[in-house]
Amino acid sequence: MPPNRQATADIPKRKSAPAATLPPTQRSAVTNGARLFVEGQDGNSPWYRRYKDLVTEFTRDIGGDPSEAQKQLIRRAASLSTWCEAQEVRLTNGEEVEIGPLTTASNSLRRILADIGLERKPRDVSQTERLRRLIEGECV
Repeated sequence: MPPNRQATADIPKRKSAPAATLPPTQRSAVTNGARLFVEGQDGNSPWYRRYKDLVTEFTRDIGGDPSEAQKQLIRRAASLSTWCEAQEVRLTNGEEVEIGPLTTASNSLRRILADIGLERKPRDVSQTERLRRLIEGECV
């Protein structure tokens, strides 16, 4: 090792309090939950409102009170969801859409949703279940 460089093991670790233990005035508005982004958000944009709705729904779907890591994954899932939805709007308007990035984003979204514990629950489509639903007056 060169003499002017110190080994990383010799550098003392910085001791800082977790963000949750700091007073609100010392935390960012994002950490406090007052804003979704540090800067640049337009709360009137339909895509921002959709993003915010998805963050709320994904948070509810995992039972509320997510850890910081779960919050980050939820935000990525909401970002990918809104991006995919915007591409689907373009597609249904007859515009060209590159299917590769859309497929990649969809697969990434699926993996993130699985990572935070959201999973597809198969629906019972057996004849017995259909008969039960008909008898109870539910739509099939």
